[in-house]
Amino acid sequence: MLWSLAKVLIFVAVIAAASLTASWLLDSGGGIRVAVSGWELTLGPIQTLIAALLIVAALWLLMKLVTLIVAFLRFLNGDETALTRYFDRSRDRKGREALSEAMFALASGEPRLALTKATRAERYLDQPELTTLLIAQAAEKAGDRARAEDAWKKLLADDKTRFTGIRGLLRQKLDEGDNETALKLAERAFALRPKHSETQDILLKLQADSADWKGARATLDAKRKSGELPKAVYQRRDAVLALQQARTVMDDNASIEAREAAIEANKRSPDLIPAAVMAARSYIAQGNAKNASRVLRKAWEAQPHPDLASAFAEIAPDETPRERLRRFEVLTGLHADHSETRLLAAELAIAAEDFPGARRALGKLATDAPTVRSLTIMAAIERGEGADDAVVRGWLTRALTAPRGPQWCCDKCQAVHSQWTPICDNCGGFDTLSWREPVEGAGPSATGTELLPLIVGMPPRDDTMEKPAD
Repeated sequence: MLWSLAKVLIFVAVIAAASLTASWLLDSGGGIRVAVSGWELTLGPIQTLIAALLIVAALWLLMKLVTLIVAFLRFLNGDETALTRYFDRSRDRKGREALSEAMFALASGEPRLALTKATRAERYLDQPELTTLLIAQAAEKAGDRARAEDAWKKLLADDKTRFTGIRGLLRQKLDEGDNETALKLAERAFALRPKHSETQDILLKLQADSADWKGARATLDAKRKSGELPKAVYQRRDAVLALQQARTVMDDNASIEAREAAIEANKRSPDLIPAAVMAARSYIAQGNAKNASRVLRKAWEAQPHPDLASAFAEIAPDETPRERLRRFEVLTGLHADHSETRLLAAELAIAAEDFPGARRALGKLATDAPTVRSLTIMAAIERGEGADDAVVRGWLTRALTAPRGPQWCCDKCQAVHSQWTPICDNCGGFDTLSWREPVEGAGPSATGTELLPLIVGMPPRDDTMEKPAD
């Protein structure tokens, strides 16, 4: 900058001096006499003017030569010059063309071509965060996992691209099935961007798969704070995680902590049947039958379920069938027309040997909505009332091909589970199991009704409806 200003000032000064000299010569009408080492030269006005112009031209050429020499020396020293800017513009143009071609090739489903163009762009452009990302994506699409991994790792060196690099490595490890490494990467990604929705979901699933229920609850809470979950959904899922945490504590034989965790899970989601059952059993272990009854009654009011009835029976295990029938009126009085309530009332009446009462309680379930359980109960009623063996076997035979009734079914993949779990064993969905009629198929009963034939006696080996002839 200073050198350019100096050149301009020198040039202006020379022109001014030449102009003044020429004006003086023209006004005086004389010339200039120059004597050097015995040489004497006399110039007229016109000759002096021409000589001045030649001197100015020589000085201009000299300055240009000096400028060129300085630029060349700066070029050799690595400083920015017009020459370097020319080459830089050429490299930048070629690099951007290669980058553009790589992006279009990747979008067009040509990963090999995209990888080649991205590599060329990397040579020309000084934008490693952009070219390395493109190389990683193209290498993944082309199946070159090793090169893709190297590219993702390069992105870890820069704070601006570290999260992107971790996310790329995380996806690779998930595809490879290396959940242990994927969990560590997901934790690092979550630490960098705790509000990133995809990272929250991946980390939550990995923590649930590894039974890290405490960590999963912390991740779920972060998801709630970031506004990704409605309050009701958060409470339900947190209850599921708290329930699993309680089960883990129980496995470690820490009963006090287990009871607290189970009760907490039930408070967060009273309609979560497994949480209500575990909370009730925790109260039973404390000798608090009143709270156990209250929890089970509230859950039954939300949705009748055989597991709730089983836990309710554990409150007074030594009572007589008649006493149990009366005590269970707390449950059977709720949702009296619900199929589960009818089935429970019928089973209690059978245990108390009140078979007409069992028939009244069952109603038309065995004919209008036959299931394995209702048909088996009907067979027990017929046996208790002294019906022929052929009648009993008829009901049991129908039960062999009858629908199973409500089961724990995955709302995502429709898989049937014998017990409730927070994660579907088939599709890996979280909190997707609901108690309902399965779409189709057969499988183990969650209610244990396959044992009911033992109550009424096993049918003969002959499967016919009539007694064998004597």
